[in-house]
Amino acid sequence: MNTIYLAIAYLVLFASAEFFYHRLKTRAEITRKYVHIVTGLLTMLFPPLIQNHWLVLLLCSSFLIILLASLYFKLLPSINAVERTTRGSILYPVIVYCCYLMYLSQDQFIFYYIPILILTLCDPMAALVGKHFPRGKYITFGHCKTLSGSAGFFAAAVITSLCLVVGLEQMTLTKTLIITVSVAMVTTIAEALSHKGYDNLTIPFSALAMLMLINHYL
Repeated sequence: MNTIYLAIAYLVLFASAEFFYHRLKTRAEITRKYVHIVTGLLTMLFPPLIQNHWLVLLLCSSFLIILLASLYFKLLPSINAVERTTRGSILYPVIVYCCYLMYLSQDQFIFYYIPILILTLCDPMAALVGKHFPRGKYITFGHCKTLSGSAGFFAAAVITSLCLVVGLEQMTLTKTLIITVSVAMVTTIAEALSHKGYDNLTIPFSALAMLMLINHYL
């Protein structure tokens, strides 16, 4: 039943985004960010509410199909009607399932929550800071980024990682600090180098890779 409740919650989220876009004339960039953040927060419920990875696969696959169909048939403009080319929405269900599998294999909540929450919270933070305080512009692969945006991402990633490690795991202070700083650094670099929505893949994967590396050697 929990899977059904979560599926309904996602459908309500998409419907509300369409309402904001069509009725309230909210710009697609804003409704897309709204869906991005709320989707990430809803996925936080997967580990406590769903214990079977096949149900998570079913849920993620269903929404991947919906998102692919919306692109093909030009539906859900609240998500897809942005001027830039982006594949972030269709990559999101894939990375959520991968993080869930990693959490099950390692039996540590941080393998799920750190990658997903950094993507959910820190990526919009980078965009917000970079837009309102565009300091230190630089180019990566033909796309403009800002040092201020990257700094905003890094600061948010440090806070997010630190809170999750302290709150979810029993670790030494040294290991906690290593995880916090290392994960924040690699995900900041991943965000800086990624474009067209691929940060939905590179940010969580870089966090997972660093967590695996630290878990293996420390």
